Amino acid sequence: MKGLPFHFVPMAACYDAVMADLVRRSLKAHGLDIPGTAYYDEALDHLSAFYDDPRRGYYVLLDEQGTVMGGIGFAEAEGDCCELQKLYLDDAAQGRGLGYRMVSFIEDRAREKGYRIIYLETHSNLQAAIHIYERAGYRRIERPASVVHSTMDHFYLKAL
Repeated sequence: MKGLPFHFVPMAACYDAVMADLVRRSLKAHGLDIPGTAYYDEALDHLSAFYDDPRRGYYVLLDEQGTVMGGIGFAEAEGDCCELQKLYLDDAAQGRGLGYRMVSFIEDRAREKGYRIIYLETHSNLQAAIHIYERAGYRRIERPASVVHSTMDHFYLKAL
């Protein structure tokens, strides 16, 4: 992200607790600290272990002081389709266009892994995220049968 005081680093164990806290704070702020959301994911406290797989990737967004400002990832779904996962930004980083940059960044990483389609699920309470996804070219689809987070109510696909 040239010209900005933010940069991405691959997920590592030293970021596990900070990212888990960021995800939970964000979901709670939007009334989504309920079963059927990432708030209760078993892997949330150990994202570095979950994403330590050649078919997956997770990246932490750091500011120039090395403070965690957000994170975004992807994991295998089916065939040449992956799922965009856990896009979260700290309140202090919002409103700077970083969400769009994060989505573009993770799409590039997914392409590098050979994925041709990217899927995501979100919730109607997350209007800022929905706005980003739709502006980034994601097309809303019907609820797939294989939804993991049962509370999610918006589903999208995009060709990479």
